[in-house]
Order: sequence, then C-alpha cells, then structure tokens
Amino acid sequence: MQKQSISLKRKTYIAVMDALMGISVSITCALVVFLIGYVLYKGLPNVSWELIATKPSYLSEHIGILPDILNTVYIVAATLVFVLPLGAGAAVYLTEYAKNRKLVDMIEYAAETLSGIPSIIYGLVGMLFFCRFFGMKTSLLAGAFTLAIMNLPTVMRTTQESLKTVPASFREGAFGLGAGKWRVIYTVVLPGCMDGVITGCILSVGRILGESAALLFTAGFAHALNGILEGLGSPGATLTVALYVYAKENGEFGIAFAIAAILIILTVCINLSATLAGSCFRKRRNL
Repeated sequence: MQKQSISLKRKTYIAVMDALMGISVSITCALVVFLIGYVLYKGLPNVSWELIATKPSYLSEHIGILPDILNTVYIVAATLVFVLPLGAGAAVYLTEYAKNRKLVDMIEYAAETLSGIPSIIYGLVGMLFFCRFFGMKTSLLAGAFTLAIMNLPTVMRTTQESLKTVPASFREGAFGLGAGKWRVIYTVVLPGCMDGVITGCILSVGRILGESAALLFTAGFAHALNGILEGLGSPGATLTVALYVYAKENGEFGIAFAIAAILIILTVCINLSATLAGSCFRKRRNL
C-alpha cells in the first residue's frame, strides 16, 4: 500500500509539472505570436515604397525613412568592424594563451558585469568620452564606438564558450603533426567553433538594431541622407531612434508601427541567415 501511495504521488507530481510546463510554453508562444502579429498588422499597411525609398521633407510634410535605414546599416557595419576582432581576439587569448587563472576569472567577471549595465549609462559615458573628450561630437561614429563597448562582452563570452567546446584531441593531433600554436588556432580551433562566433555576431546585430537610449546621447536623431564616410562623421537617427521620434514627439504612430514592422522583418531575416550559415559551417566541419 505504501509503494502504491508513493507511486500515485509521483504520477500526480509529474502530471502537474507537465501541465505547468505546457501552460508556460503556451503562454510564451501566444505572447510572441500576438506581439509580432499585432505589430505586423498595424505596421505593414503603412509600409510603402515611397516611405522606404525617400528622405523626409519638412517643407512638403513628406515622411521618408531612407536616411534612417542607411544610418542603421552604417552603424551596424562600423560596430561589427570594431567589436568582432576585439571580442574574438580577447576570447582566443583568454582560452588559448592566458596562464593566470585568476586574471582570466577577473576578466570574465568584469565582462559579465559590463553586459548587465543599462544602455543609457553607456550612452552617457560615450557622450562624455567619445563626443567631447575625443572631439567626435554627435555622430554615428561615436555611436558605433559606444555600441562596440556594449557588445564586446557578448561577443567575447560567446566566442570563449564556443572555443571551449572544441575537443582537446583536435589540438593534440595538430601539435603532434608539428603545427605551431597560431596555426593550430587558425586551422583547427577557429573553424571548429565558427558557429559560436556567428552566434555572437548575430546577438550583437540584434542588440545594435534594438538600441536607442545610447544612440540618443551619441548619434543624435538627424534624418539627413549621406554616404557612408560622410554619414559616419555626421549625426543621424537609426530606425529605433526614428521610431521613438515619430511616435513620441511627432505623434506619427502609423509610421512608428511601419518602422517596427521593418525591424521585425530584418530581425527574422538575420536570424534565418545566421541559422543557415551555422548549419553550413557545421556541415563543413563534419566532412
């Protein structure tokens, strides 16, 4: 009787936990579908070729977001150029070269602490440091440097954890064939963890696309149409900053929802491309 009672309690516990997990998953999926569906429902009817392919004109009261799209592309590209070599290089050093374990633990703790700092603090520091101290003024370049510091812990930690997944036998086999330290890292270790590096890159792109607080301090919210070199040295609004300006200051909620829909579509496309790239690298590694 005691064994049957224990078994019944166990079955009841498992059933309750399964029900709770099912409810949690259902609520999460429903919220995601509702948010994405609501934004697309409100935003897609306001998306037009005239909106995305022209610049705004205050004289004719015309609204266009082409400068904001280009500014977003410029700042994403500039940030990745700065953060990927620094983050990947730091991860390689900490994993493959560093011998002082206390120093490594201290750097890892500092990186985890930096990743939890609110973005508006990064914006304030970036404004004082890059805009004023280095004389960059309010510009996309100052915003790119600020975002690079924000995303450096993410790229470093994801790359570092990916490097740790490469089996030690791969390194030992390469060393046994006479390869040097850097050649082992370049030809064996990095190709074996490229999917993790891509994951860190995609996480950085997602955070760059969704950042607005830090850019309000450093990049400004101008809607001028410039080339990449001139644009990096000038103030400019990204899509998220433009969304804030149109919704909060101008009351153009239709345009704000259109920008939100474009951001969601861009995020989905980036995630799909990252998944495809990661699968391609895994297939090449398994060959």
